[in-house]
Amino acid sequence: MDMRQPANPRDFESYTTERIREEFLVQNLFAAGSINLTYSFIDRMIVGGACPEKPLKLEAGKELGTEYFLERRELGVINVGPPGSVQADGESFELAVNDGLFIGQGVRDVVFSSRNPGDPSRFYLLSGPAHCSFPTRKVTMEEAESALIGTPEQCNVRRLSKYIHPGGVKSANLVMGVTVIEPGSVWNSLPPCHTHARRMEVYLYYGMKPDAILLHLMGEPEKTRHIVVRNEEAVISPSWSIHAGAGTSDYRFIWGMVGDNQAFTDMDVIQVDRLR
Repeated sequence: MDMRQPANPRDFESYTTERIREEFLVQNLFAAGSINLTYSFIDRMIVGGACPEKPLKLEAGKELGTEYFLERRELGVINVGPPGSVQADGESFELAVNDGLFIGQGVRDVVFSSRNPGDPSRFYLLSGPAHCSFPTRKVTMEEAESALIGTPEQCNVRRLSKYIHPGGVKSANLVMGVTVIEPGSVWNSLPPCHTHARRMEVYLYYGMKPDAILLHLMGEPEKTRHIVVRNEEAVISPSWSIHAGAGTSDYRFIWGMVGDNQAFTDMDVIQVDRLR
């Protein structure tokens, strides 16, 4: 498990390109035959990917100090690849591309499998601490609460779908969903952009064309930096950082948050005239 320490915004101002990438960019999530996990000490979020050629069990490891992975945690899963299944204490859930699954605290055995081991699934994982347990539930993009937002004039038309949230699949802490950028648009979460000091957030960008890149903006509003992101790479956003991006073609991203509340609208809006 890769361990990432928190970052002070004053220190962040002096980071080089490579240091920013080392601290906040999560790469190589989907290595065939393995589960790769990155532990962020920012609200203790774990970001991961499971790419099973044969069934893979989610293990706690020394880093968690618990008997099993979800002893004191909960888990959100979204499949970004070929079909597969997730077993939660023996109950099997089939996940096609963009299907999601919430697994609550206390589930002891989580196993990932691919329908076709020669073309393995790519399960994206987000896990945060939990103080109570909610039932394991599957959700599809079609079932999720969604809204079309943005305008063609601002090149930011996108459909935001909420998977795990108080009005849908309930959790103790985790909030998670998918945003799909419409063809012809490039921007996400801008204009305007926002921070939310009560929660950290992670974006996984996927569905990008092979030659596409995305510029992910982060940092304090008056002191922004960027990261060049490619397909199926994630960015960790501290609570003090904006999080927005622009791609060279259409794309989609999975967003996930943990923190002090689950209020999706609890954002500190940053108008573009503040950005530097």
